[in-house]
Amino acid sequence: MTPSTPAAAAQRTALRQAALQTALIAALALALVVSVIVSAGTGQLGVAPQEVLGSLLHRIGIDWLPLPSHPTGDATLWAIRFPRVAMAVLVGAGLAVAGLLMQAIFGNPLAEPGVIGISSGAAVGAGLAIVFGLTVFGEWTTAVLAFAAGLGATLLVYAMSRADGRTEVVTLVLTGIAVNAIAGAAIAFLTFIGDTQSREQIVFWQLGSLAGSRWTQVAIVAPVVAVGLIAAYLSARKLDLLSLGERNARHLGVDVEALRIGMIFIVALLTGAAVAFAGIIAFVGLVIPHLMRMILGPAHLPLVTASALGGALLLTLADLAARTIVPNADMPIGMLTALVGGPFFFWLLRRTRKRAGGWG
Repeated sequence: MTPSTPAAAAQRTALRQAALQTALIAALALALVVSVIVSAGTGQLGVAPQEVLGSLLHRIGIDWLPLPSHPTGDATLWAIRFPRVAMAVLVGAGLAVAGLLMQAIFGNPLAEPGVIGISSGAAVGAGLAIVFGLTVFGEWTTAVLAFAAGLGATLLVYAMSRADGRTEVVTLVLTGIAVNAIAGAAIAFLTFIGDTQSREQIVFWQLGSLAGSRWTQVAIVAPVVAVGLIAAYLSARKLDLLSLGERNARHLGVDVEALRIGMIFIVALLTGAAVAFAGIIAFVGLVIPHLMRMILGPAHLPLVTASALGGALLLTLADLAARTIVPNADMPIGMLTALVGGPFFFWLLRRTRKRAGGWG
């Protein structure tokens, strides 16, 4: 029997890794399809899974399955359920990929989009629109101001963390913490001066919700998420090289500063578009990318796909739970993701500390 050579062993390892990647991505995709169908059919007006599929197929001219038997079933699906489910898929995918990019450019598994002030800045923008009753952009005013303020906060953090033409990661994180603190104070002040209705709106917005999602909102978020995914795929190889260390990445031809700037901008776009319409939804950008990395390893090309599918699946299931846990009530979705993400964060913190041999 011929002894195994290092090259043959490496080839077998690569084949096993490729099979694992394919199996995981296929399982996530299948689970996402099932969760979308179940979520769309669940509510005060129940629609059977085959009727949900029948309604979807009917729109593309395929009449294999029955349409909803209830007179308003099809209209309910397309006016209320499908836009909400589509928004859950897009927001979940966007937040997860944003978290993956943050962890890649910072080289830290504890990094997530909120670190650079996007979410807190967006909350200030939304709070201003709510408290002062601004209607500059009509019904889109709150979303537009939230997106603009989130992007502005990110640019401020980036500008303040640059020195000598370079951006130091530690300075960026510390500046983000400071901006988050200032934004938190601004939100508290807006809550203080607002009337009862405004306070309730601010609190509910900060807890996150997909209630009231519409196709017009989906049409705005979808292109942003698509651009973010394309940018992540195109940058995957450079992110792999960056994971070897900044100095090694530079020696291998990666413009680390340009890569970091580009990825921060993509993260701001993805997170800003998500929170503008769904409010602040915590921990999706932390939990999903790290779980996918634990299973698949460090290669970013499959991680982008797996993280997008995992984030979409998590938020679809969280939204389903938000609509069904309490009868005839719509719980804040951000509260549910925090209940899942909080314990995971504690576990991750302890795991990271043990691997590092302590913080000191």
